[in-house]
Amino acid sequence: MHSHGGFRFALFARRGGRVPELDRDETLQWVGRFLGRIHAVGRTEAYRHRPTLDIQSFGREPMDFLLNGRLLPPELEEVYRGVAEQALQGVARCFERAGAVAQLRLHGDCHVGNLLWTDAGPHFVDFDDSRTGPAVQDLWMLLSGDRAEQSRQLGEVLAGYEDFCEFDLRELNLLEGLRTLRLMHYSAWLARRWHDPAFPAAFPWFGAQRYWEEQILALREQIALMDEPPLWSC
Repeated sequence: MHSHGGFRFALFARRGGRVPELDRDETLQWVGRFLGRIHAVGRTEAYRHRPTLDIQSFGREPMDFLLNGRLLPPELEEVYRGVAEQALQGVARCFERAGAVAQLRLHGDCHVGNLLWTDAGPHFVDFDDSRTGPAVQDLWMLLSGDRAEQSRQLGEVLAGYEDFCEFDLRELNLLEGLRTLRLMHYSAWLARRWHDPAFPAAFPWFGAQRYWEEQILALREQIALMDEPPLWSC
C-alpha cells in the first residue's frame, strides 16, 4: 500500500491470461480449490470497513434508487415496483430457508470475466466489490446451462473447494435469491455511473424500454425459480 495526494493505492505485478474453459471438469475443480483457499483466509477475520451483502443493500436500496430517480419509462414504473417487491419477498424466503449461515470475506463479483486462466491456473482480478457474505456468492456465477448441467458443474467446483474449506450445503437455498439480488443491484450500479461518458458508450442498451421489459421478465422468472427446490451438487 502507498499514499499520494491523500489517496491510498496498491501496485501489483502485471498478469495476463485467457478465459477459462469452464466446461472442463479439471478446470472447475482447480477454480474450486483456489476459491477454497481464498475463503479459508476470508474466514480468519472480519472486514472492518467493507459492506455486507444483504437484502437491504443489494435489493431494497437499488429498487428505491431506480424508482425514486424516475429512471424507468413511466408506464413501466408500477409494473417494475410490483414485480421487484414480489422478488424481494422471494429472496427473504430463500434466506429464511438457509438459516444462519456463516458470513466471510468474499471476492464478491466472481464471474468468468474476473477470472484469468494461465497454465499455472486461475488468477482472480477485480476485488473492488469484495464484501462480507455467504460463500455461495463466489460460486453461483461460475455455473451456467440447465439445472442438470449446473448441478454437475457445482459438484466439480465443490470437489476442489472442500479440499481447503468446508461448504455448508444449506447455502444452496440462497443461490437463486442471490441471483435475483444481483439483477436488481446491477441495474442501479449502471444508473449511478451513467454520468461517466464511458458508460453510455459501453452499455448503449441500458435504460431503453426493451431493457426494462427484459428486467421485469427476468425478475418474474426468478420469482418462479426461488420457489423451486434448491440446486444440489451431483
